[in-house]
Amino acid sequence: MNNLYKQYNELVVPKLMEEFGCKNRFQVPQLKKIVINVGVGSRLKDKEYLKTVKNTLERITGQKPVETVARKSISNFKIRDGMVVGVKVTLRGTKMWDFIEKLVKVTLPRVRDFRGVSRDSFDNSGNYSLGFNEHVAFPEIQQDEVESVHGLEVNLTIDSNNKEESFRALELIGFPFKKNIKENK
Repeated sequence: MNNLYKQYNELVVPKLMEEFGCKNRFQVPQLKKIVINVGVGSRLKDKEYLKTVKNTLERITGQKPVETVARKSISNFKIRDGMVVGVKVTLRGTKMWDFIEKLVKVTLPRVRDFRGVSRDSFDNSGNYSLGFNEHVAFPEIQQDEVESVHGLEVNLTIDSNNKEESFRALELIGFPFKKNIKENK
């Protein structure tokens, strides 16, 4: 069993139940899944680039990525219906908790000029999105092996009622959010 998952169940859940007045542990915000996504962008026709992106995603997550295809044609972007426009991986269960632990404890501190993750990246449902400009921050990627640098997006789907509950849950898990300027005064 994952250390972070054990910490979440033993420490975070009781604390959230107390803070939000929940009578049942199932009313507490829970992480449902994580989707890691890479858009191919302007290199749609470059098969070698797509292969590289798939390989890096597989190394980062330990799971085989799935190609995402365009649902309709867009002539301005030279996209045809059925073209591969990205690659994604969905993590649940143990792999999800392993990924979060690696993200919080290893990857985020390795990001260049890191000052914390944004508090503004929550949607109205309480889900959180985090973007990386360079995939080389992940420990599975060796700097000297990198052929081309690409970004990726990490989306955490959280079962909660609002942004504040999700924020507090991620904060207690260990996400390093930027300090609010008003709090320092």
